[in-house]
Amino acid sequence: MTALPAHRVVHEGITQVLQGRQIFSDLMVLENLRMGLYRFSSLGAADVTRSLDEICSYFPVLGERRHQKGRTLSGGEQVMLAIGCALMSRPKLLVLDEPSFGLAPKVVDIVFEALQRLNRDGRTILLVEQNAELAFDLASRGYLMVLGAIAVAGDCKTLRRSEQVIDLYLGQRAT
Repeated sequence: MTALPAHRVVHEGITQVLQGRQIFSDLMVLENLRMGLYRFSSLGAADVTRSLDEICSYFPVLGERRHQKGRTLSGGEQVMLAIGCALMSRPKLLVLDEPSFGLAPKVVDIVFEALQRLNRDGRTILLVEQNAELAFDLASRGYLMVLGAIAVAGDCKTLRRSEQVIDLYLGQRAT
């Protein structure tokens, strides 16, 4: 996969949302979302509408702000928009890099509730997240890294109780 250009990776069904809210700031929310459809050249209007409605069901604020430019959105709304753009490509695998970074706790809750719903709806998500509690709440399996190498791996229920994980990431001993 690393040898493929980015557009081929997307065509293979893998979409990544990078840390840093990479959206088109001068485009409206609706235009940003439609950019996620670029791999589907022959979608009809009904399919486009259905895809937009699906994204707005996960992130209702995007529907409310559909005619606003991306730069006018809050940081959390920009994260939602970036995830929405990625979902428009109908990925088999959605890769998220630190979606909670720099967000207010209330917004983090909204984003992670949507991610949990996406996962329940059958979306496969690869999440890179420093907030272990959030990651454990969402994931079924976890891989914890130390200095770029996998230090611990397993199902999240087991990892949550692991003394090594508690010492490294959660900062508290289980009682």
